[in-house]
Amino acid sequence: MDWEVIRFSFFNLDSIAQVYPLLLKGWWMTIKLCVAVVPLGFALGAMIATVHSFKIRWVNWLLIALVDFFRSIPPLVLLIYTVYGLPLLGFDVPAFGAVLVAFTINSAAYYGEIVRAGIESIPAGQLEAARSTGLGRWQAMMHVVLPQAVRNVAPDLTSNTLELIKATSIASVVALPELLRMGRVAQGLVYNATPLIAVAVIYLLMLWPLVRLLSRLERRVLAAR
Repeated sequence: MDWEVIRFSFFNLDSIAQVYPLLLKGWWMTIKLCVAVVPLGFALGAMIATVHSFKIRWVNWLLIALVDFFRSIPPLVLLIYTVYGLPLLGFDVPAFGAVLVAFTINSAAYYGEIVRAGIESIPAGQLEAARSTGLGRWQAMMHVVLPQAVRNVAPDLTSNTLELIKATSIASVVALPELLRMGRVAQGLVYNATPLIAVAVIYLLMLWPLVRLLSRLERRVLAAR
């Protein structure tokens, strides 16, 4: 085995020195996408779960149909339809905005189901007690039930967030200059795989703290039981 060939192909520091501005640009785009899509997806999902808890039959049927629809479509397919379909419908949306819409809708469906399970884990008496203090139904949900529900499903929410951040890499398919896309561009400039190894390391450094947080949350939940 020729270790010099392996070093040149996969661990070439000279290549990193040439293309690191591209990798930084891609990393920053990934950060912006994650910072935007995670809170938007969670907020929309929490709203869906809250409205579902009001038990209005026709509204619930509509919400269930929408959630099942968007959970059934692969994120890549939804991404392609959004990026290339919105312009055909007359919406002049930049690539970042179209990608954000696709990921927000997709993630909201999953966040909504997780939060709904959390809400259903809260005894009905909690809502009734909050209502008896003079709070409206919406206020009681927002200030009393929802915080407890989120705490109960925190490991699942963290896990879903982790998967969502990893899924943003598929935005490279529609030429959004996120981390993986810029890594592939850099690879084409230096003719070796070192930039892609660097991309993997960057993702590891980004996501490892979340993985550790998920493990701690899971241990706390198990200890509480």
